Amino acid sequence: MQQCTEMAGMNPMEKKLAEYKCDTNEAISLKLVRFADDLEDESTTFHPEYSHQLYGDDEVAFGYKGLQIQLYYSAGNLSTLFKVKYSARVTEKFDCVEPDDVEGKIREIIPAGFSCNTDDFTSLLEKETNFKPFGTLLHTYNVHNVEEGEDFTYQIHKVDVSCPGFREYHKRLQTFLMWFIETASFIDVDDDRWDFFLVFEKYNKDGETLFATVGYMTVYNYYVYPDKTRPRVSQMLILPPFQGEGHGAQLLEAVHMFYCNLHKVQDITAEDPSENYVKLRDYVLVKLCQTLPSFSTDKLPLGFSDDMATEAREKFKINKKHARRVYEILRLRVTDMSDETKARDYRLEVKKRLFAPTKKNQREMTKMMKCLRPEELASHISQMDTALQQEELEKSYQELLAEYRRVIERLAQA
Repeated sequence: MQQCTEMAGMNPMEKKLAEYKCDTNEAISLKLVRFADDLEDESTTFHPEYSHQLYGDDEVAFGYKGLQIQLYYSAGNLSTLFKVKYSARVTEKFDCVEPDDVEGKIREIIPAGFSCNTDDFTSLLEKETNFKPFGTLLHTYNVHNVEEGEDFTYQIHKVDVSCPGFREYHKRLQTFLMWFIETASFIDVDDDRWDFFLVFEKYNKDGETLFATVGYMTVYNYYVYPDKTRPRVSQMLILPPFQGEGHGAQLLEAVHMFYCNLHKVQDITAEDPSENYVKLRDYVLVKLCQTLPSFSTDKLPLGFSDDMATEAREKFKINKKHARRVYEILRLRVTDMSDETKARDYRLEVKKRLFAPTKKNQREMTKMMKCLRPEELASHISQMDTALQQEELEKSYQELLAEYRRVIERLAQA
């Protein structure tokens, strides 16, 4: 309806030009190809969540009708097929309006050596049997596929950039970040402080064992004085065909267990974590900590303790802030929230933590008010409205409670 209203307000030339606008998220088709038949199988196609980093905030390409941008990858080695198709393109008769360089934008992010011909790409599929996972095997696990009625096998590998062929492979792999992480950027792989963790599916094709790329994580090892490191998760992506199957949790847990065995590691953090990553981390850390003695059922009602913080750090490299969150989730699990006294005790315990930053802000505001002129004071006084603060605190608490309950439900299903 909105589009019709906009069109109605246009002159004939503007209407004509509007026909040459394409949604780039819809125009871009991605595939992970195992068999030649996958090329024509629409069910194997998926599309970007984001394309603004290449095509602007509107995520629109101008100058084409029926635009199709095909970015197909072989499932294992990620050999790439890149093709651009369209049914019509603007010409000089449109007042010298130039079409967007949609192809050039893609060429900026995909490494050289891609195919533009389907036959050439199909021939590369035959070489997939030669592809083997990089690095050192850390963990193997199975996931039951309901549709197929069988268990599929997956492997997690630890890799560094010195592995032969990995640098070129990583250049192809990281192109997916542009489509599925909102503020993605490519990393400098020449820095040897980067660790890479990759997930592969092990499958059979014509009696041979092959491997398909599932997802990956990059971790940067920061120095901590005097002799420790702090691994920080930078990027994490499970490719769309594999999402919702538990691979993210398997990967994050395997990474934690890898660093747990390194004495020099202080704790593990994440760089600007997304909401989904925080949910995943909550689940994994609670799963790890629920068996620790300091988090036992009889100790949880006594409150968050130094023992909890210490044991979480020493056993699983979890920092105090995250250990506190683990405690709150586990305490909620053992708290009878229908008991008013127990529910009140839990609520006050959590709100006390949530309110701490607000109290700090109030102290800073009190100091600042001594230096303010009357008109400046009036503009800031609303920020100290107690009733509003209580309302926001309750809202934050209820949202947190909902997040915690989702973690508890997932643990129950594990």
